[in-house]
Amino acid sequence: MKIKTITATWLHVPIPESRQHRSDFGKAASFDSALIRIETDDGIVGYGESKAQVGSASKNFALCALIEQELAPELIGEDARDISRLWDLMYNGVRAKYALERGHVFPILGRRGITLSAISGIDMALWDILGKSLKVPVWQLLGGRRHERMPAYASGGWAPADQIVDELHSFIERGNFKAVKMRVGSGDGTLNHSVKRVLAARAGLGEDIAIMCDAHGTFNVSEAKRFCRRVTECDIGWLEEPVTADDKTGLAEVRACTDIPIATGESEFTRFAFRDLVDKRAADIFQPDLSIAGGISEGIKIEALASAYQIRLAPHLWGGALTFASGLHLLAAASTGFIVEYSLGANPMLHELAEEDFLVSDGFIDIPDRAGLGVTINQDFVERYSVE
Repeated sequence: MKIKTITATWLHVPIPESRQHRSDFGKAASFDSALIRIETDDGIVGYGESKAQVGSASKNFALCALIEQELAPELIGEDARDISRLWDLMYNGVRAKYALERGHVFPILGRRGITLSAISGIDMALWDILGKSLKVPVWQLLGGRRHERMPAYASGGWAPADQIVDELHSFIERGNFKAVKMRVGSGDGTLNHSVKRVLAARAGLGEDIAIMCDAHGTFNVSEAKRFCRRVTECDIGWLEEPVTADDKTGLAEVRACTDIPIATGESEFTRFAFRDLVDKRAADIFQPDLSIAGGISEGIKIEALASAYQIRLAPHLWGGALTFASGLHLLAAASTGFIVEYSLGANPMLHELAEEDFLVSDGFIDIPDRAGLGVTINQDFVERYSVE
């Protein structure tokens, strides 16, 4: 099952103004992703997804060029089933021979950033191929699913204090969600406004709806501590990325000052970054984004770290159908997985890229049993939104 072709296509989907939201990332005017297509010599096609930024909008010229012009030539002719070896081949470059022989990494200079995003998307596509070739879902390859369905939380929450309850209620009604996540931090302008919004949300939703908060790394350490102290009575499910991913020591300091669980990981690359979070005792919940952290292969290793240290897993699923499906398959097999992120922002890459849709019912999402990642690409959508 030799790799015949690898292509990467930048998909750029404008969001109608009436459906745009504004956060610390700015106005969400588009949704962008790099779609990776790998075909084998026996005709099996697998798909993966990469992105150049964590947010929904990004320019993907460099990412697509890296996939097609640097990584693809190294993989053409290789057996698509050798996923672990091919990951090491991409990660270690010209010194991959030594990495494979010696059993430890000799990574290339660009061992983070868009290089890892490129590796991630290729890795997803290889798992998709393996599942399709064996006619089983990826979760079966990861050890089998532990749950046939999992609870999901509605991810959004940008409205100001006087509108946040109505916005979150509208989310809850769309899937009978029992948990919601709202944004806090620099997008609010002041710490006081963030606190007021959380207090309003808790008062309006009552005690039976779980509320999580996401600061996107925009607080500094002292602001994060003050925020935690002032919302202590709100029973927050977790505080996500209170400080920048570059300040793991500061993150550990925030965690040490509060009993609000600290979640992080959407801006991290590889098991090595998550190992550092473990070493610093900086997190209660890991949130790897499989389209940038190293794909499903690296997700397995990150989950093993979580399991060893009693850390829970809730992948970052703010992406397209392939990112979502990859995270869902990992969650289904993970001993530490407990909840699924479900984007409530305008997300055509989740709901229109695939012919299938991922729907929430009574607060739960079913784990699909289709072969591979279980995603059938809508080719009309790809043709309509491809960037030359």
